[in-house]
Amino acid sequence: MNLNELRDNPGARLKFKRLGRGIGSGKGKTSGKGVKGQKAREGVSLNGFEGGQLPIYRRLPKRGFHNLFRKEYAPVNLGTLDAAIAAGKVDGSQPITEATLIGAGLAHGGLHGVRLLANGSITRAITITVSGASATARAAVEAAGGTITTTVAVAAPAEA
Repeated sequence: MNLNELRDNPGARLKFKRLGRGIGSGKGKTSGKGVKGQKAREGVSLNGFEGGQLPIYRRLPKRGFHNLFRKEYAPVNLGTLDAAIAAGKVDGSQPITEATLIGAGLAHGGLHGVRLLANGSITRAITITVSGASATARAAVEAAGGTITTTVAVAAPAEA
């Protein structure tokens, strides 16, 4: 067999319907677009248009606020981290950084950093540097004899 003899299996690919190739083709003349009008022309953009009636996206109320500058952090749970150290994916005797966690596959890269959460438990003393940590996670790491450093400052709650 040569490269020029390679073919798809019979019926593996449907041949596309050629439009505007005569009345006998079944899709001749208007090519299945009906007759005249805006939709028969090229460059039609009618998404959301309801024939002059107020479109549904304008009739329904708008709710909430979407912050364009919101920072998203990859979550890492204490239980997951402990299991990774036990499995040898992460060296618990060395300081653990965000790059270490991303390299071990515990956190996704491309976000604004890593946030440590307290789901699960930690059984060993670790030194970890992350963007943020929940108060419960911080307490759990310190209770196990470890230290935790955060790189992003937490805003103090405003007093009334």
